This record gives sequence, structure tokens and C-alpha cells, in this order.
Amino acid sequence: MRSEDVEIFSDMTNAAVMRHPGRKFPGILVQGDNLHAMCLRADVACEKVGRGTPGYEDLNGLRNTLWSYLNHYKSTLDEHGIGLPFSEDRRF
Repeated sequence: MRSEDVEIFSDMTNAAVMRHPGRKFPGILVQGDNLHAMCLRADVACEKVGRGTPGYEDLNGLRNTLWSYLNHYKSTLDEHGIGLPFSEDRRF
């Protein structure tokens, strides 16, 4: 872990907009519990749409990207001894 200054353009709850050092454009900070909820919603959406349905591949690609971000988040917290801010047993 390291500490650096970031530029904070908005610190709105669950939607902070900030620019990481060395980046041209700001990004948005998504809290881990919200990212987890997005992943679960993406799972449900893929189930409802179903394989072979038009748009499924795009939706599943989005779902896989969200889960990739969440897996990175979880492994990073684990490396630093930080517990998850959500229960992995919880489903919608």
C-alpha cells in the first residue's frame, strides 16, 4: 500500500469522482458493497435474458467485467487483511 494525493471533484456518497495521479481523466469510486450488488444484478439479468438470446453476449461481457473488478477488489483486501464489506452468501 502507498499513499498519494488524489484530486477529488465530487465526494458524493457511493459516487466519488476523483483523478488518480498521472491520469488525464477522473474516474468514479464504486464502493465494494455496491460493486458486489452490481455483480449480483448482472447475474440475475443474464439468467433472465438467457443464453442464445440477442444481447446476451454483450450483457455477459459486462457481467464478466464487473466480476473481474470484484475479484480484484476481494483479493486486494485479503492481501491487506481487510474484511469484506458484504456477505458473499447474500443473493437478490
